[in-house]
Amino acid sequence: MPQITVATINLRNRSDRWRERRHLLVAQLLDETPNLISLQEISFPIAQGRWLRNQINARLPEGIRPYRLIQLRKQHPINGYLEGIGVLTNLHILYTDSLNLGYGGRVALRVNVELSNRQPLDFVATHFHHLAADKQARQEQALMLTGWLADSRPVPAQVIAGDFNELPTGPAIQIMKQRYRSAYQLRHDFEPLATFPTALLPLGEWSGCLDYIFVSSGIRQVPEARIFCDEPAPEDDTLYPSDHVGLLATLEV
Repeated sequence: MPQITVATINLRNRSDRWRERRHLLVAQLLDETPNLISLQEISFPIAQGRWLRNQINARLPEGIRPYRLIQLRKQHPINGYLEGIGVLTNLHILYTDSLNLGYGGRVALRVNVELSNRQPLDFVATHFHHLAADKQARQEQALMLTGWLADSRPVPAQVIAGDFNELPTGPAIQIMKQRYRSAYQLRHDFEPLATFPTALLPLGEWSGCLDYIFVSSGIRQVPEARIFCDEPAPEDDTLYPSDHVGLLATLEV
């Protein structure tokens, strides 16, 4: 059965020492070279997604298939100019589509890829509404997202990865878990203690798990699921790839 590696990481756009941390991010992504990477908070004015793709492809070992980038701006007249989400993949792409999730133009981006046995797989990148108190907004977004994936060109193997801005006990995560399983929880019986923040963005004592990789029942096994992109620079223990750590999972389909 095919085995692939998937990941998610919030880039924190160009904020918080981007020029210093960007090569740290590239190096830690290259250490893993996932087949599919969900990216959030891509800065469009600086072509951040294209820069990241080009830097990774330039450093790939010979014989490794290069990455393609599919990205989508927020559906908002101002925020959409500044920021969006994307997917990096080295798998063959069959098609892409998207869903407007509202609340400042939040979106979900689906990239349907072909696996080595020619089976299709949906990989969905998303980034839910960010205000902590607005649980109902994220609940609506989770309902929209799960309904869309169930009704619009559904396939058995689906992976949804991103920054959901919601703790594991929140209503949006509970809705996601009605149809999908958390890859990290499948391996460890619990969610990460925290995926935000790193020392790049000190926020006092608060921390929490906001990032997830969800898989459908069409994913047979999750041999590995762990945190990655979590190493500080050797010379500066406050310099991290991002203000979030990433999540990485190996899947058998």
